[in-house]
Amino acid sequence: MPNHKRRPPADSARPSRSSPGVAAARRRPVASPEAPVVAAAGSRPPGRGARSPDAPQRRSSSEPADRPERLHKLLANSGLGSRREMEELIAAGRVTVNGEAAQIGQSVSPGDRVKINGKLVRLRSADRLPRVLLYHKPEGEIVSRNDPQHRPSVFTSLPRMAAGRWVAVGRLDFNTSGLLLLTTSGDLANRLMHPRYQLLREYAVRILGDLPDEARQRLLDGIELEDGQASFGSFQDAGGEGANRWYRVSLFEGRNREVRRMFEAVGVVVSRLIRIRYGPFVLPPGLKRGRVQELAEPDVRRLLSDFGMAPSVPRRPPPRSRPG
Repeated sequence: MPNHKRRPPADSARPSRSSPGVAAARRRPVASPEAPVVAAAGSRPPGRGARSPDAPQRRSSSEPADRPERLHKLLANSGLGSRREMEELIAAGRVTVNGEAAQIGQSVSPGDRVKINGKLVRLRSADRLPRVLLYHKPEGEIVSRNDPQHRPSVFTSLPRMAAGRWVAVGRLDFNTSGLLLLTTSGDLANRLMHPRYQLLREYAVRILGDLPDEARQRLLDGIELEDGQASFGSFQDAGGEGANRWYRVSLFEGRNREVRRMFEAVGVVVSRLIRIRYGPFVLPPGLKRGRVQELAEPDVRRLLSDFGMAPSVPRRPPPRSRPG
């Protein structure tokens, strides 16, 4: 990843310049799924005498034949949701292949026409390398495409794509800033955010007033929240003067508003919260708020390898036969 030299704002805790490997940023490996769902572009009606819009597309004899892939996996790789969510859509009868209702476990080929809720979707082959973004989320943006209050969304700040969608790796609260990961692969997103991977999340926290030693120890030992026990893996002083004190804390899960709720449980108000690390990724010091940095292909391949996903190998067309 590029090395940025610009310093972050003076009132934010400065993140580390180096990122550890995945193994160093988690406790134990495993895999599983979950992420958003949606469909893509529609199709034009055929002219008189044209083939049915749901008929599979014919492949030129000069094109190399691609192997069939599982439908739910292909939809997830296209950024349309997690594998589990895609299976749920298929089971609900909302997915068709060449005009016929799709079945769980069905495989599709490159020429097949797949629709979700009647709309044609452009599929991304598993052999295509997914894209991964590091986004410096500012305060005042929501990590959602559907907000009843119509607040600004992080997705309006991201690069546009002709096919597929950006899948957020977890969420950050409306009033929380810092590192947000996004990818075009629903499968990769789910591996990055699933609790069984135990990926480290590190935050810079500014509180109002003093934090008693007893309260600090309770946060390290574990406190009971309405959705279960929670504790910080580390807790370090990070400076500050007067009523505003900064700390750096870490934990290995990402429940809703967990950091804020933990401090509230010991009677302390969080006035500012910045995520500075997620697993092997550190918020780049030179990445301005509202800007993105895309992971280079070699880094994406290493990431896939670290999470047990076979890195994509570009396919070469078969050699042309020379006239004898």
